[in-house]
Amino acid sequence: MHIKIISVGKLKEKYLVQGINEYVKRLGAYAKVQLVEVPDEKAPENLSEAQMQQVKEKEGERILAKIKDGEYVYALAIEGKNPSSEAFAHQIDQLGIQGKSQLTFVIGGSLGLSPAVIQRSNTQISFGKMTYPHQLMRLILVEQIYRAFRINTGGPYHK
Repeated sequence: MHIKIISVGKLKEKYLVQGINEYVKRLGAYAKVQLVEVPDEKAPENLSEAQMQQVKEKEGERILAKIKDGEYVYALAIEGKNPSSEAFAHQIDQLGIQGKSQLTFVIGGSLGLSPAVIQRSNTQISFGKMTYPHQLMRLILVEQIYRAFRINTGGPYHK
């Protein structure tokens, strides 16, 4: 299986990079993992609604340029479904059985994802109603993907 994680912005925090790298290394036993960063759109602090939409659209164009036909796309969106770890693992397992071996996960910038990215996605998932920094979501996501593979293989990681 091939897992691609597309995220907006450059990750600078060492502790997050180290955590993500650890889970990517662990995932290597189950899948090929590709981390893709697209530049965030520079914007002033106080944006109008129209300016916010412009920022999301520009970031969305950069994201969509990294998605190929045939990839099954998960968009991380607060309005998405909030599956349990077991349900998420089951869905990944079922996608593999159906021959969908190219999974792409998209994490937007601080303003979220553009409507075009949401429309391109096959599934929208949420990690709850709380808001997390998009940089931290990368670590949370890669850990949950690793957990899903451990659940699906009956490994002792998930308790």
